[in-house]
Amino acid sequence: MSRPEHIAPPEIFYNDVEARKYSKNTRIQSIQAEMTERALELLDPEGPSFILDIGCGSGISTAIAESFGHTLVGMDISPSMLSVALENDEVEGDLLLGDIGAGVPFRAGTFDGVISISAIQWLLNADKTCNVPQRRLTRFFETLYSSMKRGARAVMQYYPESDTAQRMILETAKKSGFSGGTVIDNPDSKRQKKYYLVLQAGGIRTLDTSEMSVEDDNNKNHRLKKRKKQDMSVKDYISHKKELNRRRGHSVPRDSKYTGRRRKTAF
Repeated sequence: MSRPEHIAPPEIFYNDVEARKYSKNTRIQSIQAEMTERALELLDPEGPSFILDIGCGSGISTAIAESFGHTLVGMDISPSMLSVALENDEVEGDLLLGDIGAGVPFRAGTFDGVISISAIQWLLNADKTCNVPQRRLTRFFETLYSSMKRGARAVMQYYPESDTAQRMILETAKKSGFSGGTVIDNPDSKRQKKYYLVLQAGGIRTLDTSEMSVEDDNNKNHRLKKRKKQDMSVKDYISHKKELNRRRGHSVPRDSKYTGRRRKTAF
């Protein structure tokens, strides 16, 4: 059976017909739910978190993660898939149409965590003459690293076509600043084998898998000092909340020179 990424680019392969077929297939839903729960287990968030779902598709993984109390933003390249997600009442978060190979377009330090199910292997396809897999992988991982809080973790399930593809993805992620490795579930089964790329964007949380690298003490202390300097100010926090509400269609007052200032004490 041909791999979907060998047939057409994702925005073409997942057209209106294929998107609805995908979202209504109970077997696919069951497998994706299982992989999403496993990804969240590896993500191990400390309480309700703000999470980015890379390649969210029809919103199956997004809805499952939200059911655990997390706030999600979904990103996908297929308009048809996102249309199905918008019709799903269980998906509450914001959805973004975009190509992850062109970069993850969010402010630095935005997300507490990242999940992705069956998406990043598409980055290795050269669907156009301008699409160079190595450049797209580098752009994706560098901008993803920037968009995550220091110490945040990303868990991405994917289907590598070969050992070379697996090494290329992991090495590019590490060159972009991540530490981490690959977790393989059911390694002895061809049909049930699942690959999870587990990455950490700096910080001091230790990744307890045998294939993952651990930062030394000096690097950890440097990351801690850097993180303290990057904490969001009151004004930035208010602006961030206003922007979220604007994207959701709410009426929001314009910013002024008084935005974020503390009110004077009343007499």
